[in-house]
Amino acid sequence: MLVLTAYTPTSFAAELKNENARQEGNCLVLTYDLDGREKDVQVHLTFTVEGRIYQASELHVEGDVGKVKTGAEKRISWNILKDFPRGLHGSVEWELTTTQDALKDPITGMQMLFIKGGCFQMGDTFGDGESDEKPVHEVCVSDFYMGQYEVTQGQWKAVMGNNPARFPNCGGNCPVENVSWTDVQEFIRRFNARNGKSYRLPTEAEWEYAARSGGKGEKWAGTSSELSLGNYAWYNKNSGRKTHPVGQKQPNGLGLYDMSGNVWEWCADRYGEKYYSQSPKNNPEGASFGSDRVPRGGSWYYHAPSARTSYRGRRSPTQKGSNLGFRLVLTQ
Repeated sequence: MLVLTAYTPTSFAAELKNENARQEGNCLVLTYDLDGREKDVQVHLTFTVEGRIYQASELHVEGDVGKVKTGAEKRISWNILKDFPRGLHGSVEWELTTTQDALKDPITGMQMLFIKGGCFQMGDTFGDGESDEKPVHEVCVSDFYMGQYEVTQGQWKAVMGNNPARFPNCGGNCPVENVSWTDVQEFIRRFNARNGKSYRLPTEAEWEYAARSGGKGEKWAGTSSELSLGNYAWYNKNSGRKTHPVGQKQPNGLGLYDMSGNVWEWCADRYGEKYYSQSPKNNPEGASFGSDRVPRGGSWYYHAPSARTSYRGRRSPTQKGSNLGFRLVLTQ
C-alpha cells in the first residue's frame, strides 16, 4: 500500500496544473496539465522512497517527463515492481517541477536558470563527511539565477581573448580550467562591463543549495546513489583523465549540469574551517578572515567523495590547475 505525497512547486515560465496520482496494478500513474507560452518545456520528476531521492531516469519511468509539449492530460507511469520487486510498504513522495526560461547572455550565449530561494540543512547530512562540513545548520538563500553549465572555453575566449585551458583540444564547449580565483574576478569585471549586469561567483550556500536540487537531501548533484553517480558526473572512474563538453551527463533536479564532477567550481567565500559553527542563517557569505577560497563539486581527476554536494575544497586564490573552473550566478 502506498501513501502518496505531492510537493507543490512554485511555477514560473510554465505552470503545472491538476496534478494527480493513482495506482494502476504494479504502476504508479501521475497525470497533469502543462500550461505555458512555450511549445516545449523541460519537466523534472523526483521520487523520495524511504528517505532516498530518485530521479525519474534512475527508475522504470515512462511518459511525459523530460522535454514535454505544453497541453493537457499528460501522463507518467512508474512500474514499481521492476525497481522494488518486493513492493513498498511506506510513503512515496513525488515532485514535478519545470525548468524556468533561461536568461541568455547575447555576448557569450551563457544560459542562466532561475533558482527559487529557500531554506535547507547545509553540511554533512549523511554523516560521513569531513570535520569542516559540520555542524549541519539551517541556511536560507534568496532567489538567484545560476549558470546552467560551467563557463566554457569558448565563453572565456569571447570575453578575455585567450584560452588558458590545459585541455584546449576538448573544444570550445568544454569547461574552461586552469583559471585561478583571481583570474575569474578579472573575467567577471570585464564581462559585467560589457553587459551592464552584476554577475558574480556563487556563495557556498547558494552553490550547495542549487547542487542539491533546491536543498534536497542529495549526496551528489542529482542522486544519492554512488552506483548512479556516473550518470551525472565525470569523475576519476569514468573521465578518462580529462574534461568533457558541458551538459553531456544528466542534470540535477533544477536542470543544472555538471554540478558534481568535470571541474571544481570556484565559490566567492573565504575558507573558514570552523565557519559552520558561527554561520548566519540568512545568505551567509563565508568567513570574514583568511586568504584561501573555496572550490566545490569535485572534478574529472578526483574520486566520488570529493564530488559530494557538501564537500568543501580549499585553494589559494592564485592557484590554477587543469581541474579548476567555475560557473556564475546573477542576483535576481
